[in-house]
Amino acid sequence: MDKIEQFRALHIPGDPLVLFNIWDAGSARVVAEAGAQAIATGSYGVAEAHGLHDGETVPLDLVLANLERIVSVTGLPVSIDMESGYGDTPDEVAASVGRARDAGAAGINMEDRRPGEAPLVPLAEQAERVAAAASTGVFVNARCDVFRGRDASAEGKALVAEALERARAYADAGAGGLFVPFLADAECIAAICEDSPLPVNILWSPACGDRAALAALGVSRISHGHQPWAAAMAMLGREAETVLGGGVPVYAG
Repeated sequence: MDKIEQFRALHIPGDPLVLFNIWDAGSARVVAEAGAQAIATGSYGVAEAHGLHDGETVPLDLVLANLERIVSVTGLPVSIDMESGYGDTPDEVAASVGRARDAGAAGINMEDRRPGEAPLVPLAEQAERVAAAASTGVFVNARCDVFRGRDASAEGKALVAEALERARAYADAGAGGLFVPFLADAECIAAICEDSPLPVNILWSPACGDRAALAALGVSRISHGHQPWAAAMAMLGREAETVLGGGVPVYAG
């Protein structure tokens, strides 16, 4: 089984793949040694680790060079966050994703908003972009941002319907998974998992509960996004303040 099919097979409703997102080869090695089944980057952490910002400000050549270094330190399938696909047109998206596949990516994440823009890309247009990415053969995790900045408790039914409409279009376009971030409402998650033609990926937050809670709702994949990077940087900052202030670092104990 090649890495793409190996990665695809890890997406099982009710037995979710857990991705503790990384940002470089060193963090990939640590997470792999901790027992991960697959490795996934998060665009925010990758950008910040290079002194840049999320939103496709990292040049594609640098994104792919980082990917190649990650692939070189692990035999696990690697998925890369390609934000909006690094292309203004479907053909450009296909070219960028094809380069990621050639660099060793088994899968990609692809957003349905343009960098720096709040509105979602119109559905028909986004389906073309997803189809272009999927034409390369990689596992495309199609992100669906309908819950971003919205109140699931008040608008849940309508937002679920909108998410499922996009799920069907992305499935028809050849996507392998549906990523619905910024959602922790159990009823909405269960409804999407029940009717989605694609395995569902949820971005973990404390309100989501543990893996077992999300598994019971039918989730197939749990991502941690920028949170591992943020936690590592917070620890680094605390330790630096302690040492520079004349104290003893935690790791000395």
